[in-house]
Amino acid sequence: MIVILTALHLEYDAVLAHLTDLSTRRHGAGTLFEVGVLARQPSCRIAVAATGMGNLTAATLTERAAVEFAPTAMVFVGIAGALRDRLTLGDVVVGTRVYAYHGGLSRDEEFRSRPRAWDIAHAIEQVAGRISRDDRWFRALPDHGGADAPAVHFGPIAAGDVLLDSRTSDPARHLQHHYNDAVAVEMESAGFALAGHLNNGIPTATIRAISDHADGGKYEADGSGSQQLAARNAAAFAVAVAAMLDAHDPGPRDTGSRDAASGDAGSGDRSSPGEAAGAMPTMVNHNTARDNARVGRQVGFSFGADASPFRNGDHR
Repeated sequence: MIVILTALHLEYDAVLAHLTDLSTRRHGAGTLFEVGVLARQPSCRIAVAATGMGNLTAATLTERAAVEFAPTAMVFVGIAGALRDRLTLGDVVVGTRVYAYHGGLSRDEEFRSRPRAWDIAHAIEQVAGRISRDDRWFRALPDHGGADAPAVHFGPIAAGDVLLDSRTSDPARHLQHHYNDAVAVEMESAGFALAGHLNNGIPTATIRAISDHADGGKYEADGSGSQQLAARNAAAFAVAVAAMLDAHDPGPRDTGSRDAASGDAGSGDRSSPGEAAGAMPTMVNHNTARDNARVGRQVGFSFGADASPFRNGDHR
């Protein structure tokens, strides 16, 4: 299972256009995920949700997705504003690093930046680099119309809580002074990356496409259809990455989530891979002694009517 999150519904729809056999999965708190398979690679299962705008909601829904599905990877997909003139509308940006750029210390004489940053997962970066070397990911789009594939850029992305549409405002100058290597700006990936990091380091990546240049012309660009173009390109590249990740997936991550192995809620099967079907599973019981408790050695305990054997636990 791979999770793809978006902020806007047009980005969400662009991802769903690549999926088939869709079904709805409802999280206990009400969040709805659409789960399907890639039309051109049915082995690749993808769960999709729209988080809404902002790092806070992105972090919250990323946490829910991580617990619900225990995914092998998570990708945030959508549009972004360019911070470099060399990026054109529709170009894809793979975020090699995500900056949370609003942190800092405000003093009378100056503002001192206190950034946080998260790097892209190495395996995803390698796959994205491989896919970017030719245009097959773009030619797979039924509506590419014979156009040239957009350029794919790799570079840092800045994520804050301001919708930036200026090159001269205070937030713009802040980015230029403290984060001058950032190539694009958006509003969700810092929360997304933090939530992935806190969930046992789930591999994460941000894949965006340029819908404007954050230079005062955003609404004119949006009116020309640039958001739809960018969402389409970002989604197409992201599902190509997901397909290649799936092809090299070593197996499900077991983090105790609902979907870790079989997808069944509350599954308690912890059998080792080598046990034959129908054999009684050998279980491992881990106990933790906290505070001032002291444990010497505990062996040979069985619980339950079936007296299933437990191996010796680890005690520290």
